[in-house]
Amino acid sequence: MEGNSTAGSFSPAQQFSVADLVVVVVYFALNVAVGIWSSCRVNRNTVSGYFLAGRDMAWWPIGASLFASSEGSGLFIGLAGTGAAGGIAVTGFEWNATYALLALAWVFVPVYISSGIVTMPEYLQRRFGGERIRMYLSSLSLLLSIFTKISTDLYSGALFVQVCLGWDLYLSTILMLVVTGLYTIAGGLAAVIYTDALQTFIMVLGAIMLAVKAFNEIGGYSNLEEAYLRAVPSKIVPNATCHLPRADAMHLFRDPVSGDLPWTGMTFGLSIMATWYWCTDQVIVQRSLSAKNLSHAKAGSILASYLKMLPLFVIIMPGMISRVLYPGLRGLMIAVMMAALMSSLTSIFNSSSTLFTMDIWRKLRPGAGERELLLVGRVVTVVLVALSVVWIPILQSSSGGQLYVYIQAVTSYLAPPVTAVFVLAVFWPRANEQGAFWGLMVGLALGLARMGLELAYPVPHCGVPDRRPWLLADIHYLHFAILLCAATGAVVVGGSLLTPPPPPARLKDLTWWTLSREPPQPSVDLPSRGHLDGEDAMEPPFWARVCGVNAIILMCINIFCYAYFA
Repeated sequence: MEGNSTAGSFSPAQQFSVADLVVVVVYFALNVAVGIWSSCRVNRNTVSGYFLAGRDMAWWPIGASLFASSEGSGLFIGLAGTGAAGGIAVTGFEWNATYALLALAWVFVPVYISSGIVTMPEYLQRRFGGERIRMYLSSLSLLLSIFTKISTDLYSGALFVQVCLGWDLYLSTILMLVVTGLYTIAGGLAAVIYTDALQTFIMVLGAIMLAVKAFNEIGGYSNLEEAYLRAVPSKIVPNATCHLPRADAMHLFRDPVSGDLPWTGMTFGLSIMATWYWCTDQVIVQRSLSAKNLSHAKAGSILASYLKMLPLFVIIMPGMISRVLYPGLRGLMIAVMMAALMSSLTSIFNSSSTLFTMDIWRKLRPGAGERELLLVGRVVTVVLVALSVVWIPILQSSSGGQLYVYIQAVTSYLAPPVTAVFVLAVFWPRANEQGAFWGLMVGLALGLARMGLELAYPVPHCGVPDRRPWLLADIHYLHFAILLCAATGAVVVGGSLLTPPPPPARLKDLTWWTLSREPPQPSVDLPSRGHLDGEDAMEPPFWARVCGVNAIILMCINIFCYAYFA
């Protein structure tokens, strides 16, 4: 524990060594180099080349990009901080992704590919007909991106740089935004995916080195539980256990009533959120749609799943021993954090510009040509970068920690209705536009009602009796996600059964039961290659088997880890 006193006695700028500076400079240089190289590889002057990387991506950059896109700096700090505060249960957020990623590759991507879409709202429009669902989902996705994903990642990443380097918050944020904005605007999805692959390599390597150092400091895993349960933090933050370590800190599965992350919510509620994020969110699905063929999409999902098994050992446990970690290896820590921040920001910028261009701009200007769409895509990225800069003072004035909690909750109140509609769209051919639209509206109303209560009645401080309404005090937000998804599903089913069924001709290639083996008709003039070539959409039998075997091995590892830490 002596590390603490030494860390406290130096100012950040004094501690920052030449070696640290070299690491950070090399990191930025590598980023720019990979961004330029990948921008030159793909034809960026077509809609398919810019927004879907020419549908020609191999499995390894896709898998790395899926992982990097999901591990933003907000999540990085959130996982380590929550690990420090409450133990290992937060690992469930990472390990649950395995099943959603396999569902994405084996169930959802074949349907999306056969429907020939570029964006997720476009799939719902083709499946149900009408414009209103597509416009609603595009708007919701854009708002969620700007107000949740971009803001938390920017805030936590810039705060980290400010603490470590003593740099001005604005300066560090604007520097990161300029670098990420440049290669996203220039190179489109290809640049984003290849730079994500670089970020994944840096994140994993850096996090492993930090974890090895942390475990060395504390004397190995055997000492972790004992030391953690003895540790009373020097900086007190009110939480459920009055800032004393939780007795169940080393357990993944916690009590369904009194647990801070109840096992019922982590199993069922989290699966609903994971299905929304991994199988229906534009940021993620866009990567899988850029694959050369289905085998590459499946292998990418498997690689991402293997990488998602790592955070317990390289982020959460080091978070639990973080007090001995801080001095030393700072340049590397900053590179890891920058990697997390920049990979998630580029992904969000690219997918948001795709959503706006393909769903909203094409609706406003049906006759827009390819050059106009590409220009709009780039301009939207510039606007998002500018909005992000404007957003910083608002984030500074609000309390960062509370903001993080609110944002987790915001997602659990808005995402479950989208999950319900997508699952029914893919698996229940009888679902129609009326049912889906009113299901989304009822789900939105219920989610906003709970969110309003959450803002009106914040969590009471440590030791203060909980006088919030029972809906907040007794129903955990992960349990609420289950109820919200069920309510939306019930409205979709009821509304669909009370109105005429969709014509069978409309369902061709748009549900799991109506997939055909013919090449799809793309929604934009995409060059004839990759998925769109019919034969390529079919999988080579050997690689299909390799992917299948790997999926089974992956599930066995996942189940073993759950059982071991449960």
